[in-house]
Amino acid sequence: MRTSILAAGLMAATSAMADTPVLTVYTYDSFVSDWGPGPAVEEAFEAVCECDLQLVGAGDGAALLARIKLEGTRSDADIVLGLDTNLTSAAADTGLFAPHGQSPEGLALPVEWDDTNFLPYDWGYFAFVHNADMESAPTNFEELAASNAKIVIQDPRSSTPGLGLLLWVKNAYGDNAPAIWEGLADNVVTVTPGWSEAYGLFLEGEADMVLSYTTSPAYHLIAEEDASKTSAAFSEGHYMQIEVAGKLASSDQTDLADQFLSFMMSDAFQSIIPTTNWMFPAVTPAGGLPTGFETLVSPDKALIFSADDAAQVRDAALEEWLTALSQ
Repeated sequence: MRTSILAAGLMAATSAMADTPVLTVYTYDSFVSDWGPGPAVEEAFEAVCECDLQLVGAGDGAALLARIKLEGTRSDADIVLGLDTNLTSAAADTGLFAPHGQSPEGLALPVEWDDTNFLPYDWGYFAFVHNADMESAPTNFEELAASNAKIVIQDPRSSTPGLGLLLWVKNAYGDNAPAIWEGLADNVVTVTPGWSEAYGLFLEGEADMVLSYTTSPAYHLIAEEDASKTSAAFSEGHYMQIEVAGKLASSDQTDLADQFLSFMMSDAFQSIIPTTNWMFPAVTPAGGLPTGFETLVSPDKALIFSADDAAQVRDAALEEWLTALSQ
């Protein structure tokens, strides 16, 4: 009898698991890390969705698009979370994404939002992070190129920060961008596939500065009570990144995907972002931003290409970068 009771219990548990819908979200590796937003987002969404939320790390941001292109309509993903506006035009051109169907009302972005396929969940400014006691920190790209500062950057072919740096230089310098890269080439210690590797090398003392965000020092200040990190304020302005999520048209969990996108705009999700993803939330949480964010560098000028313009200049900017670093 005990055997039959145990078997019945196992069958009931297996049946319950089979009946639980699964929502698969492809995202970048740092999002699903123990210290990233993933664990808290998973717990909060599963508490209201009666589903199994599976967050799948797929490299850095730009690698997400490459994977989706490769998998096409065969992809297991229902949602892709971690592209940005430098990639959304190329993502839309694949025809793999469906309209998000959400209202953009309540967004706290510095720019208007009218993209019907991709919905923002956070934003920030790219910046070079360095130790606060660094002497004569550069205040623009020309000073950085003329200095002996060692920098770590990310590969624009796999990383959204890496691509953001290319477009930052291109936006600020236009036709003079190749000369800037020629000057920066000897400052670059290494180019990493993603953000995590680059920031780790900086923390290990392998470089004086690392491409990251103006919000990165908030992590050290709030999580570690360490005020030793800051970001350099560049006179050209700082390039803006807006990170987005999109629903795949091939998803077999469309209602659940819509529920997740709606949840993404809620306070339950947005309040997690500042102290886990260390970015500005797309919707200001009810309690406002955490103490410490007021100490961050605030750019005098925000730079950004539209999604279409970013797609048009991306290849030329990449070629300029490759040429300079190969010499």
